[in-house]
Amino acid sequence: MPPPPTSQVTSPAPSAPASTIALFGTSADPPTVGHGQILEWLSQHFEGVAVWASDNPFKTHGATLAQRQAMVQILVQQLPPRCSNVWVEPDLSHQRTLHTLATARDRWPQADFTLVIGSDLVPQLPHWYQAALLLSQVRLLVVPRPQAPLQDRDLQTLQHQGARITVANFTGLPVSSTAYRREGLATAIPGAIAAYIQTHRLYPRVSPCQTLAPANLPQP
Repeated sequence: MPPPPTSQVTSPAPSAPASTIALFGTSADPPTVGHGQILEWLSQHFEGVAVWASDNPFKTHGATLAQRQAMVQILVQQLPPRCSNVWVEPDLSHQRTLHTLATARDRWPQADFTLVIGSDLVPQLPHWYQAALLLSQVRLLVVPRPQAPLQDRDLQTLQHQGARITVANFTGLPVSSTAYRREGLATAIPGAIAAYIQTHRLYPRVSPCQTLAPANLPQP
C-alpha cells in the first residue's frame, strides 16, 4: 500500500466539533500500533480527538517533523470507520504546549479540552514551559505505559501545580518508537508505516526485512 502524499489530511475536523476534545501530540518517530490503540480508545471516550506529531524540545528525532506528520496521517487512515472523529491537526504542533492549547481554543472556542500524555511524560511535565499555567487551563489524561509505571510523588507534583488528573483505565501496549528504532521489531508498527519508512530510508539501523512485515492494529 503506497503512503499518501504528505499534504493530505486524512480526517479533517468539522468547523463546529462536539464539546469534548482530546489533544494528543506524540513524537510519532515512528507511530506504533500502541499509538493506534490509544487513538481508538480516545475516539470512544471523547467526541473529538485531535492528533499531531509533536515538536518536543526535550527529544531528538530520527525523522523530520514533516515525515512524522505524514506517518501520523497514515496511522489515522488505518483506524476503523468508527474512529472518524479522530482528526489529524498538524497546525497544533509547537514546542510549547501552551501555544498548542491557545491554537486549539481559537479553532474550537466552545470545546472542553483534555491533554493526553503517556505516563513516561509525567515526571517531565512540571518542567514544561509555564506548566502551572497550562495545567490550570486544561484537563490532563494520563495513559499508563508498561515501561513507565506511575509514581505517586510525580502525580502529587502535578496536582500541586493545579493539574486535574485522570488516569486511563487501560495500559498501552508494550511497544515503543524507541524500541522500534533500536531493534526494528516489525510487529510494533502498521505495515503501511513500515512501507513509508522503507521508501524514505528512515531509521538506518532497521533492516528492510524487518520493516516490511505488516502489523495489524489491535482492538481496544
